[in-house]
Amino acid sequence: MSMERLIFGDNQFFGINHMSEEKARAQAIRFQSDAAVIAVLDAALAEGVHAFTCTTHDRIERIADHVRAHPERYRDFHFYPGMPYAHKYANAVTEDGMLGALGRFMPGEGGVARLMRGGLSLARGDVEGIATFLVDAEMAMFAGLSTPVIFLQNVLVDLLLGLGAHDAFRIFDAHVRTRYGAEPGYMTMNMPHLLPVLERLGIDNPIVCTTINKRGFRMSGGIEAYVRALERHRFRCVAMSVFASGAIRPEEAIDWVCQQPNIESIVFGASSRANIRATRALVARHWALDEAEIAVAV
Repeated sequence: MSMERLIFGDNQFFGINHMSEEKARAQAIRFQSDAAVIAVLDAALAEGVHAFTCTTHDRIERIADHVRAHPERYRDFHFYPGMPYAHKYANAVTEDGMLGALGRFMPGEGGVARLMRGGLSLARGDVEGIATFLVDAEMAMFAGLSTPVIFLQNVLVDLLLGLGAHDAFRIFDAHVRTRYGAEPGYMTMNMPHLLPVLERLGIDNPIVCTTINKRGFRMSGGIEAYVRALERHRFRCVAMSVFASGAIRPEEAIDWVCQQPNIESIVFGASSRANIRATRALVARHWALDEAEIAVAV
């Protein structure tokens, strides 16, 4: 499958800014209400940005409910979930214990059977059973919605890389494809290390979302290692943190990242329709966007 060139991100909705705590606090205050989040997503959609990559935070579940409730309005809208949302699991285990946490994340039809599956997998030390159970738990909130790409979050990808637990990537890849008919994706802060591992596992032409920016901000191993990896490996790169959390001027940031080889998509965040439009216009100078992606609704 080919992904959208522009993918909207969710950091601004949860007060995440890696360079400024003050900006992070301001964003967290601004987006306290679901209505404020939905208004910006609607603005992105109006500007032709149809894909939204997001964590599985509890608030995203309410956004998913809103999208489900308005199928005509969001018929061309796609979620690209990223999992796991680690804080959610840590809090649930603290509050409810391990089995209670498993039950919390498997509501709805078949929940008891899935709870049993998760509990038995845990008791047996069945890594594959636990991993697929947790993916299903995270995906429950997106039932009935378009999720063409499902990402494994960098907090887990990079942990698994460090531990050498590489078989988990194969398990994730197979489960996402067979159960959800979706493409698995991998978020990482160490793309040069991840790509050879995926190749050895036989994961062909993977989708890898990674930090790519002119300053080398949060790029483990440095810019040169990333450029070499972009040139030498067969994969579909999704560039995130292209503005280095505001440290690079937008025009300079987009100009640099669009000139790099093998970049298929850019993830960006914005808090207003004007900023979304400006980013889209900058990208359109370098890449031939689909007409639907550059049309401005009136």
